[in-house]
Amino acid sequence: MVHSLLAALFSLILYCSSMAELTRFFHPAKSDGTLSLLAIGDWGRNGTFNQSLVAYQMGVIGEELDIDFIISVGDNFYESGLRDVDDISFEESFSKIYTAKSLQKQWYSVLGNHDYRGNAMAQLDPILRQIDSRWLCMRSFIVDAEIANFFFLDTTPFVKKYWKNPKKNQYDWREVAPRKRYISSLLKDLEIALGESAATWKIVIGHHTLRSVSEHGETPELVKLLLPMLINYGVDMYINGHDHCLQHISSTDSFIHFLTSGGGSKAWRGIIMPTMENLQFFYDGQGFVSLQLSATDANIKFYNVFGDVLHEWKITKEFYDYIV
Repeated sequence: MVHSLLAALFSLILYCSSMAELTRFFHPAKSDGTLSLLAIGDWGRNGTFNQSLVAYQMGVIGEELDIDFIISVGDNFYESGLRDVDDISFEESFSKIYTAKSLQKQWYSVLGNHDYRGNAMAQLDPILRQIDSRWLCMRSFIVDAEIANFFFLDTTPFVKKYWKNPKKNQYDWREVAPRKRYISSLLKDLEIALGESAATWKIVIGHHTLRSVSEHGETPELVKLLLPMLINYGVDMYINGHDHCLQHISSTDSFIHFLTSGGGSKAWRGIIMPTMENLQFFYDGQGFVSLQLSATDANIKFYNVFGDVLHEWKITKEFYDYIV
């Protein structure tokens, strides 16, 4: 009983501190210094729209790669997030779907725009971690995994249109408004964290797209306010959801790779709008992404709902160093 109370108190302290600065979590790499993980987004539909099939293949690949954790890039529960901490959707769309042994690892999650349409505070509440200990969702935070630093960013407040026309969609802006002050503080904290990072790999995670050839396209506010910072501090990858597809776009003016992993459930929107960026891969369907990281290499693979590898490539850090 005492242990449970202390654990709850510790979680609450972390939860509250995240509202003032980027809370840092330490997640050790494997004994050989490597790291493996999966990234998935736009999934929470009670198992429908192939969510259960994607979850099954995640379990298979997760075991094969001996993953260390899973990243969720937002829009965790459709259509409008969670009602409260007792909402059955949490178990019906998460706990009872991702049941494979290999997926019983820590899930690090950010909020998407659909999550903000519900009770955003519910997903952030430490009570959910008592229901399912895998769940860790915060607005913005850092996961220090030794060879890699993962910077989780709350991107929904950046998008101006969400703040307009409240009659169409209600957004839970508690602890966020006023918008400009929130974004300014967040970007300041992120810049400090990026500047202090000495990790081999710097990976930023947000729900909204920076580069995309699908339905939502680029997010202008992020391109203006966030992208220059990512370039300046040598970020290697930006991983997002929002567009319900799989994408890999390489930059024309930096070493950043833009990965979309928004195929957790409903997909097949049939929209592709080529841009001036270097489109390496596009798949308008369900699936997920795996990352295998070492001190010198990053191996990235995209999988479909059948577990087939649709696209893969390797980044060699030594090559980057040589070019620089």
